[in-house]
Amino acid sequence: MARIGIIGGSGLYRMAGLSHVQTVHIDTPFGDPSDEYITGRLEGQEVVFLPRHGKGHRLSPTEVNSRANIYGMKVLEVERIISVSTVGSLKQDLHPGDLVLIDQFFDRTNQARPNTFFGNGIVAHIPFAHPLCADLRRALFDSGQSCGAPVKWGGTYVNMEGPAFSTLAESRVYQSWGMDVVGMTQMNEARLAREAEICYATLALVTDYDCWYEEETGQTVSIDIVVQTMNKNIATAQEIIRRTVAALPADRCCGCGQALTGAIMTEKALWPRDTVNRLLPLLQKYI
Repeated sequence: MARIGIIGGSGLYRMAGLSHVQTVHIDTPFGDPSDEYITGRLEGQEVVFLPRHGKGHRLSPTEVNSRANIYGMKVLEVERIISVSTVGSLKQDLHPGDLVLIDQFFDRTNQARPNTFFGNGIVAHIPFAHPLCADLRRALFDSGQSCGAPVKWGGTYVNMEGPAFSTLAESRVYQSWGMDVVGMTQMNEARLAREAEICYATLALVTDYDCWYEEETGQTVSIDIVVQTMNKNIATAQEIIRRTVAALPADRCCGCGQALTGAIMTEKALWPRDTVNRLLPLLQKYI
């Protein structure tokens, strides 16, 4: 049975109805994942949870090994990943407490984080104009609406490097570019999930306004309010995930599962054996 993956904070897997819970350690050729994977059953579906920053939030955004995280999901036969991520708002009408089903990314990282499985003798260029799975996004949005959550359809996530937050100048530029939310983790995960032919969608939890807000309004954003908003968002995200897992059909109708078809440019006869062995979970159906 294909599994559904959930990546986010360590609190996400503490949800009612999760049964048959086990922890699984996965060794990958790309190093260690953020933590052990937590498998179980939710609403009759096989699910796999992974705390993105490790239990206790030990890893900074740049330190998160997204290649290992996504590779482990592939090994565990995950076909869909629901990513839950906290973000800052760059728009007055995206309020703390809102949840955004983003549809685009803009990369502002310094490329220090490996963002592809390929190289070392095998070249692949995946299509990435639309980086999130539309079917999975729609399922999350519908689940959010059904439980009365303040979900917003669409938006652009600017992925900055971190771990420091934006300067005021950066925040103003992101606004002038028409960006909607800002965060530090999502683009690499989405890109690697596409290479692994896994559906991927981000449920962005707005915890606060970015620093432009205080400058323009004079209203200070306190840490206490941010934490309260985050806790409320996580409870809402758990309910959305539960409803989405219950509603997802067994078979996928999107194109995510064929993302590598026509994307691998290197002639098969020239594929290095070591690289093939390393990428076997991704390549086995093309060999």
